[in-house]
Amino acid sequence: MFEWISDPQAWIALVTLTALEIVLGIDNIIFISILVGRLPPEQRGKARFLGLALAMGMRIGLLLSLAWVMSLTAPLFTVFEEEISGRDLILVGGGLFLLWKSVHEIHNALEGPEEGEKKIAAATFGGVLLQIALIDIVFSLDSVITAVGMAQHVPVMVIAIVLAVLVMMLAAGPISDFVDRHPTLKMLALSFLVLVGVALIAEGFEFHIPKGYIYFAMAFSVAVEMLNLRVRARRGKPVKLHKPASPGGASKKAGEKA
Repeated sequence: MFEWISDPQAWIALVTLTALEIVLGIDNIIFISILVGRLPPEQRGKARFLGLALAMGMRIGLLLSLAWVMSLTAPLFTVFEEEISGRDLILVGGGLFLLWKSVHEIHNALEGPEEGEKKIAAATFGGVLLQIALIDIVFSLDSVITAVGMAQHVPVMVIAIVLAVLVMMLAAGPISDFVDRHPTLKMLALSFLVLVGVALIAEGFEFHIPKGYIYFAMAFSVAVEMLNLRVRARRGKPVKLHKPASPGGASKKAGEKA
């Protein structure tokens, strides 16, 4: 079980796979950050921790059932001469869910009712965790298939996943707070998730879009927006997005008008 410790190739695979898992986890961090932003501030840290813990548990669970994971690539049926496997169905379903959720969040932020008008349905802690768990299945499947292709030892894969999730747990809080404070970055993050959703659907139909293109586009957009933020900070107040109506918010607003 521990024979890989003396194998230099295993250590190289561990470092490489850990770095790759962190990169592949960026979209997961962004999705979790967007979802927990709809919870009360005192619940966000716990939701982020549990969400990433769910991701780690799912990835390790899938690794320990490699035979089942690899069987997902076997064709189930054929549509228009295109073979459809279990993995394809999961990727297409996850991509559609990500598209729906991202567009829904963009609508609520830009066109949703203000506080005091018709209230947006409040997010519940359990509901947020359920949505995180659903999309984690898709992200975990992609991550595990990558791990299987890069490393030969299951302990190396498990350690890489644990290390990557620990790094993501440390980064998720600051990233989530920063995105929540800057609405334009939140819009970029949601747009990024739309791109990821499209890429997942394309992957499900055997049309591979290298994620490097998506990450480069997002990194360039974020770099430009960071420059805009610096300029905007010198000129006045930043743009504000609509927030879910808080309990008592309407009465407080009415009291201020009175």
